[in-house]
Formats: sequence, structure tokens, C-alpha cells
Amino acid sequence: MITIIAVNSLRLRTWLPPASVLVAGIALWQLWVSAGHLDPQLVPGPWFVVWSTWDDKANIWPAVAATTEEAVLGLLAAAAAAFLIAVAIDTWVPVRRGLYPLIIASQTIPMIALAPLVLIWWGFGLEPKVVLVALFSFFPIAVGLIQGLAATDPDALNLLRTMRASRLALLLRVRLPSALPQFFTGLKISVTYAYGAAIVAEFVGAEQGLGLYMYSAAHAAPVATDLVFGAIVVIALLTILLFAVVAGLERVAMPWKPGR
Repeated sequence: MITIIAVNSLRLRTWLPPASVLVAGIALWQLWVSAGHLDPQLVPGPWFVVWSTWDDKANIWPAVAATTEEAVLGLLAAAAAAFLIAVAIDTWVPVRRGLYPLIIASQTIPMIALAPLVLIWWGFGLEPKVVLVALFSFFPIAVGLIQGLAATDPDALNLLRTMRASRLALLLRVRLPSALPQFFTGLKISVTYAYGAAIVAEFVGAEQGLGLYMYSAAHAAPVATDLVFGAIVVIALLTILLFAVVAGLERVAMPWKPGR
């Protein structure tokens, strides 16, 4: 009982300061708009944004579903590709020497510049959005896995080798568990990119999604600034939710880690 209270108290101390700052910022925003210091057509008040977005739920929910599908599938594709490449780099030295520098160099390419090309190659369906999200999300996951696999305890590896463990057994029993912390660190970083990447892809061309929703609201007559702000808030909330899901998976996958 005491442990549960202590954990809850720690969580409260962790989340209370940012929550207080956020609430204070929203209150000041509302007061500033209500006082007439901001044009509500350009910067609507937060309550008006919330109610306008809720009233338009029939349009925004399908957009949320489409963008979430793109973000989640892109993250899964990035994680799968990162796993295969990281294992290959860790297993074979020639692959590491030839491929790892190219992975690093690939980050000099602005991913947003690839969006038109990807859409030209794959059209305006789901596939190009998933590819772009995967491209944006791949690097942190791959580097985390590569570094985690390389940092495996050599004593643990030697112990299993004396027992004539196979390469697959070493990978599953020692290397991957050792790399899990770095993997989840990279995955949580990539989560913050996923929705943004999907939005960028939808801005270039899409039939449904929050990017198209925002574009339509910004080019409406009159401009629906409140709906643009509402979409931004929804994207932020979805990203936080996806981050929380990954954090929950991390706790399940690593019950041995302190503080889990």
C-alpha cells in the first residue's frame, strides 16, 4: 500500500508541473482573446476551438482514423525494417562497414523533399503515406537497435557460447533483451515524428486525413481557423496517446527494469 502511494505521488509530482503550465497558458490565451487583444478570426479562443471541432466531428473523425492508420502502419514498417537491418549489421562486419555509414548519410536528405516522389511512384492511396512515415521514423529505431545490440554484455555471450548456444539463441536470449531499452527509446522518438510525417504526406496529396482536413479548413471561405487549431490539438493528443501506448508496451516488455 505504501509503495502504491509513493508511486502515485511520484507520478503526480512528474505530471503536475507541466499540466499546471498548460492550464495556465490556455487560461491566458482565453483571457487575451476575450479582452479583444487578438482577432478571433485569426486566433480564436481555446473554448471556441474545442466546441467548433466537436461540432465538426462528423468530418474530423474519418480524418483521424485515416491519419492514425498511416502513422501506426508506418511505425510498424519502420520497426520491422530497422530490426532486420540492425540484426544484419550486428551479425556481419562487412554489412556494418558498408551499410551503417549509408544509414547515417541518409539523414542529410530532407525527407519532406521525398514526398512528391513517393506520391508519383505510388499514387495517392495508403501506401505512399505509410512509406513516408516509415522513412521519417526509421532512423531513431535503427540506431537504437544497432547500438543496443552492440552493447550486449560480453560475459553473458561467452557464458552461452560455452553451452554451445546457436546464433539464434544468442540473439533471442541475450542480444535482443539487452537492446530493448535503446529500441524503445528510439521508438518513442519516432512516435513524435509519425503523425507529422503523415500530415506532410497528406498535404502533398490525399483523399482523406487530418492533413487534407487542415488544408480544406485553411482554404475555406471564410477561413475556418478554429478548425485548423482544432486539428492541431487533435494531432498533439493523438501523438501523446501513441507515446503512452509505446510506454505501456515498454513496461510490459521489460518488467525487470527498475521503476516498472
